[in-house]
Amino acid sequence: MNHMTWVIIAAAVATYLTRVGGHLVLSQFQTIHPRVEAALNAVPAAVLATLVAPSLLSAGPRELAALVISGAVALRGGLMSMFIAGAAVLVILRNFT
Repeated sequence: MNHMTWVIIAAAVATYLTRVGGHLVLSQFQTIHPRVEAALNAVPAAVLATLVAPSLLSAGPRELAALVISGAVALRGGLMSMFIAGAAVLVILRNFT
């Protein structure tokens, strides 16, 4: 196996252990403090912001259009429809304009 295969395997194992570890730690508590629960609920939005912010700040008009469309679709649809709409807009604008 080449080096990239080992990197992918290591990343998969690390991701799995992180998720299982978090579950095992939280399962030791009968109740979770409201502040901890609020912090855990904020993680997906924080991760999304860290992924979108660099693109937003360095984006051209095509990428901005895809972000706007993705945001509009996110208000009505789910995560998968948002992703598909944004990707489709970006592919179309990059390849046909």
